Amino acid sequence: MRRPDSRGGVLEARSRLWPRPAPAVRAAEYHLRAGADLGDTSPCSTTAGPEAGTGSGAQGSLPGVDPTARLRKAGIAMDRTRIVIMGAAGRDFHNFNVVYRDDPAVEVVAFTAATQIPGIAGRRYPTELAGPLYPGGIQIVAESDLEHLLATERVDLVVFAYSDVAHEHVMHTASRALAGGADFELLGPAHTMLPSAKPVVATGATRTGAGKSQTTRYIAALLEKQGLRVVVVRHPMPYGDLVAQRVQRYATYADLDRYDTTIEEREEYEPHLDAGRVLYAGVDYEAILRQAEAEADVVLWDGGNNDFPFYRPDLFVAVADPLRAGHEMHYHPGETNIRMADVVVINKVDSATPAQVAEVRANVSSMNPRARVVLARSTLTLQGGEITGKRVAVVEDGPTLTHGGMTYGAGVVAARRFGATELVDPVPFAVGQLAETLSRYPALEHLIPAMGYGQGQMHELETTLNAMPVDLVLSATPIDLTRVLKLDRPVVRVRYELEELAGDAVGHGEPNLTEILAPIVERARAGSQAETGR
Repeated sequence: MRRPDSRGGVLEARSRLWPRPAPAVRAAEYHLRAGADLGDTSPCSTTAGPEAGTGSGAQGSLPGVDPTARLRKAGIAMDRTRIVIMGAAGRDFHNFNVVYRDDPAVEVVAFTAATQIPGIAGRRYPTELAGPLYPGGIQIVAESDLEHLLATERVDLVVFAYSDVAHEHVMHTASRALAGGADFELLGPAHTMLPSAKPVVATGATRTGAGKSQTTRYIAALLEKQGLRVVVVRHPMPYGDLVAQRVQRYATYADLDRYDTTIEEREEYEPHLDAGRVLYAGVDYEAILRQAEAEADVVLWDGGNNDFPFYRPDLFVAVADPLRAGHEMHYHPGETNIRMADVVVINKVDSATPAQVAEVRANVSSMNPRARVVLARSTLTLQGGEITGKRVAVVEDGPTLTHGGMTYGAGVVAARRFGATELVDPVPFAVGQLAETLSRYPALEHLIPAMGYGQGQMHELETTLNAMPVDLVLSATPIDLTRVLKLDRPVVRVRYELEELAGDAVGHGEPNLTEILAPIVERARAGSQAETGR
């Protein structure tokens, strides 16, 4: 996918402020550094002569050679825009794949990795995924190294590509890019959403932990009640071998083991597998979409954090959280989701105050008056026993508490609602990165975020839980912890599912999701009948 070049004279004007070597030299240097054999056997150095880019002598020449010969022979543009993509191993990879990968006019010199996800920096986006323009792959560096990249890689453009951050954070990041001599850009839905031949329903949210995943499960069940085949495609969480994770299809628990999935991945995947539903995830979301279409009547996009969809939806449902009323206007790209949404589900209305619900309703109305509003609550149940009179270790969904900014989750609510006598403080017993996380988020209530991005973190979680003086573990993470941890305490699970509220109960005549989904059902049935010749 090629994007129109709207830079005009900006780069030319900025070059007078930020002197750089001539474009041909920059491109030649890159391909020599990458070790690309483009068919030119002429000897040359990777270091430009003293005259390079200075306006003296032969502009942009390397001593004794034509620096553009190999590039011209390969058909690669001379004036390549040099780009850094800032991300967290999700949106950033997708933006590269659909916008930049096959564009010879640009050169992505690096991804940066935000601190949201550990273990990403120091790796490379492999050439098998990056394509023939990147024979050496693309480096992934820590976001803290952005200034160094700007100073050493002669970056023209910084593209911001991760989610659930305050608007102020985005603009502070823009200031870093601008001060380093680069332009700053956000790629929007129009350039990054892929079209599908099948109806697409997408879910998004205002913040991590708003209830998007349970809304996705609820919508899937409604569609399946209409006899439709629903295939869920989940926002990427590629923490392992990126090439092996290019396209992942999950249909059974054996697939979770086959792909060596982390706790965070299991939190999203297991509930769909329990429902007998096929789910896809991975890195290359165009390839994923084509496979999903082959076995689906409806593709259901389950977004990550508060990102907007990778696929162009026929119906977009955004979930708002009144426990964080006002955040729908102050976090990126949650505000984008509200402004794009066909439907806004205001969840947790049973836990929020009427004033909080009213604030969210007013903000939604001001930003997107055409959106239909559905009110809902998260219904809590216990599975595996009673907790009345027990001392408990509460395990919560991790991202909701870290970059989602909540200080408690469904586990704490359930512990209090169902009569636990004490929520034991995990801090004295925590080890490793889990102890560091608890120290970094001192406002957390007595709970443990389910940190499990790899075997090391899972072992630390297991060690911490077994050391705590409790009667049982109260697990509010969507996965069965006993499948991945060896615990010497009983585990009681907290299950939470979306429940729509009738219009009469809240004083408004809201539509319900079954009615809203009716056109999708009709189109999907027509497509299925056309495929089968019925």
